[in-house]
This record gives sequence, structure tokens and C-alpha cells, in this order.
Amino acid sequence: MELKLKIIRLLLLSLTSILFISRTVRAGEEVEYLRPPPRKAFRLPWDPKSSSQPQQVHISLAGDKHIRVSWVTTDKSSPSIVEYGTSTGKYSYKAQGESTKYSYLFYRSGMIHHTVIGPLQDSTVYFYRCGGEDPEFQFKTPPSKFPVTFAVAGDLGQTGWTKSTLDHIDQCKYDVHLLPGDLSYADYVQHRWDTFGQLVQPLASARPWMVTQGNHEKEYIPFVVDEFISYNSRWKMPFEESGSTSNLYYSFDVAGVHTIMLGSYTDYDDYSDQYRWLQADLQKVDRNKTPWLVVLFHVPWYNSNEAHQGEADDMMTSMEPLLYAAGADIVFAGHVHAYERTQRVYNGKPDPCGAVHITIGDGGNKEGLARKYKLPQPEWSVFREASFGHGELAIINSTHASWSWHRNDDDEPVRSDQVSITSLIDSGCSSVRVMN
Repeated sequence: MELKLKIIRLLLLSLTSILFISRTVRAGEEVEYLRPPPRKAFRLPWDPKSSSQPQQVHISLAGDKHIRVSWVTTDKSSPSIVEYGTSTGKYSYKAQGESTKYSYLFYRSGMIHHTVIGPLQDSTVYFYRCGGEDPEFQFKTPPSKFPVTFAVAGDLGQTGWTKSTLDHIDQCKYDVHLLPGDLSYADYVQHRWDTFGQLVQPLASARPWMVTQGNHEKEYIPFVVDEFISYNSRWKMPFEESGSTSNLYYSFDVAGVHTIMLGSYTDYDDYSDQYRWLQADLQKVDRNKTPWLVVLFHVPWYNSNEAHQGEADDMMTSMEPLLYAAGADIVFAGHVHAYERTQRVYNGKPDPCGAVHITIGDGGNKEGLARKYKLPQPEWSVFREASFGHGELAIINSTHASWSWHRNDDDEPVRSDQVSITSLIDSGCSSVRVMN
């Protein structure tokens, strides 16, 4: 058995090395970026549970006034039910969901359950349990009106830095977590998805986590494994609820914010399903109801770091005009393991009707920070720093928001970068569409 495991590890290591080299060559067309050596991973001790006990519990938004509860059990016959209510230990409601599982070479996942509950009251604490088993969890639903606060951190992984980021986020008061790709850094080693689910459960079971895919979610083995089978099986997002045909791109509303999650690693050209879906989704946006328009994807369009230069040029060429015409306010990305904030920008130049772009791929990944920036600093780049941390977007009302970035090296109340942002809704930008 030991020999078999060693052979599997060697095969996966060889395959990962080949894929990594090919990615590095493609990414280096403009500026070659060589990653630093991997850093020490955060080892979460395995906590054996009964076969039917829920593990890796996390929640996500699933349409108006509904929440999707996701968890894993080793018992394949465990029911996909969620009991919930507004008092601890008293479950007035019950919902039935669905379950799935997947195989990846010699790995067999547990039973992965997804159950949608609701309708739910806004700004209300609910107590719940999964599969008819303890322990009891609790979450708070987001508000239906301003103010609303988002915690934002990408490229998390499973390191000591990750744990520090999560500890900082746990100290802030937020309603929804936004993650612009690169979750577990499992990188083909499937049990790392399980340990990631265990690591984030304390936070992800208590507030909705809305995620999109990054390059580390791609675990494609030609002719053997679909590229996003692990991610799609474990982290189901409200794509069907938002008219999308793919879990890799979708949208949702929170209070007065319409948030669009795009896929950097699925087709995005003018003839793609994602492009057509984005066009249709933007046409439905009513800026009277959702005066703020926020967008997330993995690979940044505006990036003055030497890492990953030019990788998003094609996506930017295709989709930036759509977001500009719709009056997108803020765009979050990850991928570059550092922090950067721009002024409002469009087509490579400062533009008062463009979006503020924020790269926040500094959540704690195993590959370390991207410390080298291009000089001179572009005129659209306002603040940049290679440190681990997270951000908080507090949208106060229909016109004003506050953004702050918090280094892990500082105490949570310390704001290393802070700016007030005014929505384009009252900016006079003629491209902003307001439905009457």
C-alpha cells in the first residue's frame, strides 16, 4: 500500500511539473515570471468523525432569500436534509436537497450534499444542522437594504498565512465573503480539498461564501478527468438561479449590489456562452434597485506587478467594453500574490466612468508573495504592496462606499489602504443604464 501511494504521488508530481512549466511559458510571453519555492503548508490535524456526521460545511447564496448549505459525509446513504430555525435546538423547517460524488484517479470523494433552504428573513440568525446529525451550526442572512459589508480575499490556500488571513476576517463584521479564485491549492491532490473544507468551515458555515474559479481549480488530466470536477462538485454556486449554464460564471444580488462572478478559465470571446450570458445579465440590471455593480474574476486586467503580465489581455479586450457600458463600479481579481488598487480606469487609461480595479490575491497561498513591480508605476495605479491580507468593502448607501485593505502583519482595526468610492449611478456617465 505504501509503495502504491508513493507511485501515485510521483505520477501526480510529474504531471503537475509538466503543467506548471507549460503555464509558465505561456504566461511569460511578455515578462517571464518564475515563482518562488513553495512555502510550508498549514497542516490541519485529521479529525475523524462518524460516517454520517457533516464535515466541510459551507453556505452560499441561492437566489432571493435562499441559502444553499453544502457539506460532506463519508456515509453514502446519509440524507441531504437541512433542519433549521431561529432558535437554537428548535428546527421549525426542513428542506431536502441533492447529493453527488466524484472519482479522481484513485481518490473517491465522500458524499457531497447541497440543500437550498428558504425563504429566509433578512438580517436574521438561523440555527441549523445537516443530515439530521449534530453539531448545530448557525449563520446570519445578509440585509435586504444598505449598509452591507463584503469581506474579500483571494488565493487562500492552506498555509500559516491563510490561517492568519482567516483569523483577521473573523474579527471583522461582514455579511458575505467574496473569493476571486484559487481556493484550496489542492493541485491534483484531492484530500487537500477535504482539509481546505475543514479549515474554512468555521467562517464558511456562518456567512455566505461566493467564489469563482482560478487556475489552481483546473485539475485536468487529458482523457481521464474533467478540469473542474473537484471545484464544481464541492462549491456549487447559484449559476442556474442567474440564468447561467455553467458553475464557472453567475451573478447574485445582495441588498442594493449586483455582483457578477466571471470565469477567467472558460471561453470568454464574443461568440462564447459566457459572453452572451454576461450581455444578457447586464441588460437585466436595474440600477434603481441595485445601484452598485461589482465584478469578480481571477486574472487581473490591470496589473503593474511583474507576475502574470499579459495573461488577461484577451479577456479584457472582449469584456471590458461590456462592463464599461454597464457602468461597473468595482472589479476584484486575484492571481497576482500581492495587493494593488487603481483609480477609475478604462482601456488602459484613467477614466472617471471606468471601474476601480483591485487585485487581492494575497490571501495566504503556498507560493509566496509576488514582490517585484514594474517601474515606473502606471498613472492608473494608486496603491500597491506585496503583503498578505484581506479587504473589506462597506457599501453605506446607494452612492457611497468605503474600501479598506488590512495587512496580516497589523492588527485587524489597522487599515493599510483606505479609500471612499462613489457609485457611478449619479456620476453623469451616459453609459450607465438605469431602468425606469
